[in-house]
Amino acid sequence: MPVIEVSHLTKEYRLGAMQGLKQTLLNAGARLMGKTIPERPLFKALDDVSFAIEPGEVVGIIGHNGAGKSTLLKMLAKISTPTRGSVMANGRIAPLIEVGAGFVPDFTGRENVYLNGAILGMSKQEIDRKFDEIVDFAEMAEFIDTPVKRYSSGMQVKLAFAVATSIEAEILIVDEVLAVGDLAFQRKCFDRMEDIIKNQGRTVLLVSHNIRQVERICSRVILMDHGKAIADGTATEVCELFYQQSNSKIEAQAHQAAVAKVSGSGEVTIDSIDILDDHGHAVSEIESGERLRIRVRFTLLHDLAGLEIVAGTHRTDFVYISSASTHDFLPNMPFSRGAHEIEYIVPSFPLAAGTYSVRLVFLDKNWRHLFNGESLKTFTVKAKRLESMNSQWKMVDLPTEFLVDGQHYALQQKTDGACCAVK
Repeated sequence: MPVIEVSHLTKEYRLGAMQGLKQTLLNAGARLMGKTIPERPLFKALDDVSFAIEPGEVVGIIGHNGAGKSTLLKMLAKISTPTRGSVMANGRIAPLIEVGAGFVPDFTGRENVYLNGAILGMSKQEIDRKFDEIVDFAEMAEFIDTPVKRYSSGMQVKLAFAVATSIEAEILIVDEVLAVGDLAFQRKCFDRMEDIIKNQGRTVLLVSHNIRQVERICSRVILMDHGKAIADGTATEVCELFYQQSNSKIEAQAHQAAVAKVSGSGEVTIDSIDILDDHGHAVSEIESGERLRIRVRFTLLHDLAGLEIVAGTHRTDFVYISSASTHDFLPNMPFSRGAHEIEYIVPSFPLAAGTYSVRLVFLDKNWRHLFNGESLKTFTVKAKRLESMNSQWKMVDLPTEFLVDGQHYALQQKTDGACCAVK
C-alpha cells in the first residue's frame, strides 16, 4: 500500500499584485454598472501531477527554478491546499521546509526548541526526552539560554535542523536544507540524513538543486517542468535527462550571449565556425575522447604579416580547457587581404560529458588584439559509454585501469560502441 498517493494534483495562483480596498470597490461598482472587469491570468504551479510512493522509498524531486518542486512539497506537508486533485499520506509527516521559520527572536534557544518542536507536532514529553540530543547535535550548549535574536543566521538554522530531524515520523520531506552552517556541520547534516535513509527505513522526499547529492541519496527521481511531472524513474536515468535539459538551456544562453563577449578592431570578421566530424560534416556533438575538429572561416580587411591566431575551448562557466596558437607552428606566416579558413584540431578531446564553447583571439605581430571572442560556438560532448553517477564527478575522462585483489581490469571498446571490463 502506498505511503503517499498524489492524484491529479493541481495548484493555481492568480498572477498580479494584490488589489487594495479602493480598487476592489471600484471593480465592484463597475460590475454593478454592467462593465466587464478583466480577470488576471491564472498560473499553474502544479498541473495534473500524479504518482505514488511506497514505504521506505527515497525519492528526489528535481527541476529548474519555478518548476513546481517546493509547491508540491507544501501540498504534501499540508502547508498549502490544492486547487484540484488530492494528496493522501499514511503516516506522520516531518516537513523540513523553511527550517527555522517558527523561531521567535526574543525567546531563548531552549524556548524555541520547545516551540518549534510543538509546531512540528512533537509532544512536550518527546522534546524533553530528545532535548540534550538536539542541543548536542546543533553544537549550541553554550548559547541555548541566549535569545535567538543574538544568534547568527547559521546558528539559528543549525538549531532548527537539529529539531526538525529529531522527529520520529514515517515520512520526511526535505527542501534544500542540507547546505546548513559551515562545511563541518554540513557533513554532519549529510551523515544524519544518510542514517535516517539507510538505517531507519523512513520514506523520504528530497528537493535539491545539488543533483550529485540527489543521485547519491535517492533510489528514484521525479523531474518537474512547468508544473508537470515529465519523468519518473531511476536516479541515474532521470538525472541524466535533467543534465541534457540543462546543457541545452546553457547552450542556448551561451549562443545568445556570444555577441556580448566579442571585441576587436574590426580588421577581422568571423564568417563561420563549425564543429566537423571525420567526414567534414558539421555536427553539434562529439563523443568524449574523439577528435575535436573546429573549422573557422574569416575575412581580413587588409594584408597582415605575422598574424597570430589563438584557438581554444572553455566551459560554459568560462573555465578555459584548451588553447593553441598558430605562432607555435607558423611564427611569421603572412595572411593576405580577403577570405581564409583554418582548422583547430585536438586529436583526442577527453572531456567529460557536458557543454563547451569555442574561443578565438587574433593578434598582429605587435600583439595588438584584432579580435577577441568567447562563446563563439557551443557544442556538446557525450559520454562514450553509459555511465553511473560517476559521469558528474569528473571534468576529464582519462583512460583508467583497476587492480582488484591482484586482478587487472581495463575498459575495452566493443564493436557496437559499448564498453566492457576485461582482465
